[in-house]
Amino acid sequence: MSDSEVEFTLDSYSLKILAELQRDSRQTVQQISDAVGLSATPCWKRIKDMEAAGVITGYTALVDREKVGLNLAVVVEANLSEHTEALVRRFEDAVAASPQIVRCLSTTGQADYIMTVLVRDIKHYEQLLHDTIFKLPGVTHVRSSIVLREIKSEVRLPVTGPVGASPGGRRRKS
Repeated sequence: MSDSEVEFTLDSYSLKILAELQRDSRQTVQQISDAVGLSATPCWKRIKDMEAAGVITGYTALVDREKVGLNLAVVVEANLSEHTEALVRRFEDAVAASPQIVRCLSTTGQADYIMTVLVRDIKHYEQLLHDTIFKLPGVTHVRSSIVLREIKSEVRLPVTGPVGASPGGRRRKS
């Protein structure tokens, strides 16, 4: 981190703001400030600081996947033939380019990667397997698990206690 960059420290107010934004990001700054016990200006400043520091990475709408025709969720485990930097980069770039792969995790254990795939139905998944997943760079093994029922799907992060050392919210990193 350069001398001009600011490291953001999350105090209890910042965490409350994050919790409110995760609950409903369409709230006005006044609504958020009322909920967390700050006046509007410092609340707005904290939100802008968290955006600038990369703590808040964006805002989005949550969509019911089945109401938009994505009825089948599949958890896909994949293994690569080798783990060279070039192959890993090609694999990850190809995954990023596939809109049906909505999540991809590099993991330890039996699978090198665990992906979540959303498609209309089993026929569309079979097509995706043959047209995309089997052709991902370096893939030697694919194991698919069809999701029968989603028990929990939480996008909100469990932000609780203060993070960092400074109660003031910001500090210069030297």
